[in-house]
Amino acid sequence: MKRMLALVFAAAVVLYVPTVGYGFVQDDRAMIVANPAARDVGAALRAFDEPYWSGSYYRPATVLSFAVDWTLSGGRAGWMHLVNALWHGLVSVLVVLVLARWLPPAGAVAAGLVFVVHPVHVEGVANLVSRNELLAAAGMLAAVLAARRRWWVGAVACALLAMLSKELGVVTGVVLLLDDWLRPSGEDPYPPMFYATLAAVTVGFLAAWLRIGYSALTDVAAPFIGATPGRRLAMAFPAVLRGAELLVWPVSLSVDYNPQVIPYRTGFSAAAGLGAVVALGIAALGVGARRRAPAVSFSALLAALAYLPTSNLLFASGIVLAERNLYLPVLLPAAIFGAGVAWALQRRERSRVLLAAAVLLAALAARSLVRLPAWADNRSFLLTLLSEHPESYRGQQSAAAVLAGMGKPTEARAVYARADSLFGGDPHLKAGYAFLLIGQGDTAGAAPLARAARRIMSRERVALRVEYLLAGARGERARAAALADTALRWFPLEREWYAGAGRP
Repeated sequence: MKRMLALVFAAAVVLYVPTVGYGFVQDDRAMIVANPAARDVGAALRAFDEPYWSGSYYRPATVLSFAVDWTLSGGRAGWMHLVNALWHGLVSVLVVLVLARWLPPAGAVAAGLVFVVHPVHVEGVANLVSRNELLAAAGMLAAVLAARRRWWVGAVACALLAMLSKELGVVTGVVLLLDDWLRPSGEDPYPPMFYATLAAVTVGFLAAWLRIGYSALTDVAAPFIGATPGRRLAMAFPAVLRGAELLVWPVSLSVDYNPQVIPYRTGFSAAAGLGAVVALGIAALGVGARRRAPAVSFSALLAALAYLPTSNLLFASGIVLAERNLYLPVLLPAAIFGAGVAWALQRRERSRVLLAAAVLLAALAARSLVRLPAWADNRSFLLTLLSEHPESYRGQQSAAAVLAGMGKPTEARAVYARADSLFGGDPHLKAGYAFLLIGQGDTAGAAPLARAARRIMSRERVALRVEYLLAGARGERARAAALADTALRWFPLEREWYAGAGRP
């Protein structure tokens, strides 16, 4: 078994070796390069009571891991990519060990290899800031293994690591309860004191998160801003359906799943109905498979727990769907595959079963390798999105911003208009478009866009800038001063911009 675990680990690392040549992409620059706490271990420790990014979330363990990497490598992105691959290898080994309680070695290893090569993992591993997913998964699964060995302190410590890496970790206690529920007959249940300690740690983390990362509660994806529960579910259930498709047929991948990659809907649709069926079906599978296929039962319920915080089913979150958030849910198709291999090996010729498994694994690995270059750099990221999903309004918005930065305002204006026509409910898009227009002297075009942005989200930072500039252009000094005061009260870091803009 040790050799098989080494094989799983090596396969995970080797698959992502090409990322060593990649750079910092998208949010990597804001959350790592421009974050002093992510570049120095001492600063990371001193920032343990500070938000993760832009006043939102609380993930100090993730920041500390980046600080360690930066110190060891001198800030080389390639080193950090390698470390992400190593974490993925560790999580894949933990998957095998967790499932080995219910599956024979061949089945557990097969499940682990599917987890290794599944194409949905490309974003979770190749994108540096997605390390929070890797750390949370490692902490959660390690807590399960520690609890099985009655290492109670270790289990609580691993659960805390999961929480401090990403708020998803708060479900670790429920995962441990699930593992206890599925324990083999004859084993003693986990003691009440263990659950009491875990509950106390979880409550303490939630209290810290609400105090430090509270503003994340208002950080919702544009389609859900101001949406009623019905409108939210009309978009959330199709996203559930798309997520399930990605787990079982990872062909049409995307670096963005905002409208219209997932068509924007405000009412009931066939996709929403099918998404609801999928959600209920996974829950039913988790409960119904308890006796005959406990590995599948555990994986189905863990997948549901891991996806639920970002599903938008109970409350609106900051994304519609992202492949990185499917990192742990991949455990479900992996477990089903592992159980299928174990079943087939008992009833079919061994060589044919292994050949069929190898073909599927090779196909998944090939899809992952083809997908990797999308995360090589910002240019590759954007070009991939625009070529695969020109209907993505976020892709068009990013292209417009790039054109504006290149000094091509006319082209940028046309692309901003295209993005706004694809989805007109994003206040940040409207504000960026308005800022471009006012820079061109088109106050008549900028004004309604800024007003619309602030109707959707009153605290839209760039829209406030636009309204400030408009007030100044009209000679409305009192209104400009009031807007500046409001902006600085909400966004203290904007002080430098308003000073440079000639605040009244």
